[in-house]
Amino acid sequence: MNHAEIPGGGFRIGYLAVGTGALALILAMVHIFGGPFTPQQPVGVSIGEIAGDIRASAWRALTGAPQPEPEPRGWDIDRILLLAAPVTGAVAIVLSVVSLILRDPPRLGAYGTMMGLSAIVFQFVWWIVVLIAAVLLLVSIIENMGDIFGGLFGGFWGG
Repeated sequence: MNHAEIPGGGFRIGYLAVGTGALALILAMVHIFGGPFTPQQPVGVSIGEIAGDIRASAWRALTGAPQPEPEPRGWDIDRILLLAAPVTGAVAIVLSVVSLILRDPPRLGAYGTMMGLSAIVFQFVWWIVVLIAAVLLLVSIIENMGDIFGGLFGGFWGG
């Protein structure tokens, strides 16, 4: 009998790796498709504040005024979920490696690894897509603001 085998059948570490990988994938999906869970400002207000901050920062840079100190961001359920999914995916990968070292069936290690990697990659790709969309939106807003930024991005968007 393998030392990782449960007396009634099955393999503890391998099943734990698969379960942890599944939990990581569920956490990533819940955060992306179910969130945000904390109250958020309307998108228009957030975009307006970002555009205003960019304009104020550019003005301070032109006049030589000091930039304000960054404010630390607090922890909320959305930020915890943002961190929990990839960390749980990494734990699933480590458990899968341990499972393979203990000679559990290779399928359990492969399933745990793939679920853990899927959670990490899924969340990473999602945030890359969101970042690209946000940058395109901000460039479009700044381009239409005129004044300080007149002509800076005009040729890029065909304006």
